[in-house]
Amino acid sequence: MKLQKFNSINVIPFIDVLLVLLAIVLLTSTFIARGDIPVSLAKAASAKKSEIKKEFIITIKEDNSLYLNKSHISFENLSLEVNKINKDSHIFIKSDKKANFESFVTVLDLLKSNDFSNISIITKKN
Repeated sequence: MKLQKFNSINVIPFIDVLLVLLAIVLLTSTFIARGDIPVSLAKAASAKKSEIKKEFIITIKEDNSLYLNKSHISFENLSLEVNKINKDSHIFIKSDKKANFESFVTVLDLLKSNDFSNISIITKKN
């Protein structure tokens, strides 16, 4: 019995496997978290594009849960953390448009009562 000698390699099955792997990677990459808290921002005509430096961002989600720099926090702990922040720091408030206005006012009142004056509200441009 004589073995046949192959002069070339059939690469078509290899390409098929690579295309399937590429499709899997592309599908799963859309589900990877961006590291951003999803909030549906309110729109404002006067909104300006600004770079948010690494300051302090308070996020109010649709269910009125609070986040300080991407970390979930209760209102009581937020008031404790605010006392540790330098009063000259820039504070950003990012509130979901479906969140209760009372939650927004409560956070703003907390900041104002602690003598913060450098407060910005993040909105989406129309």
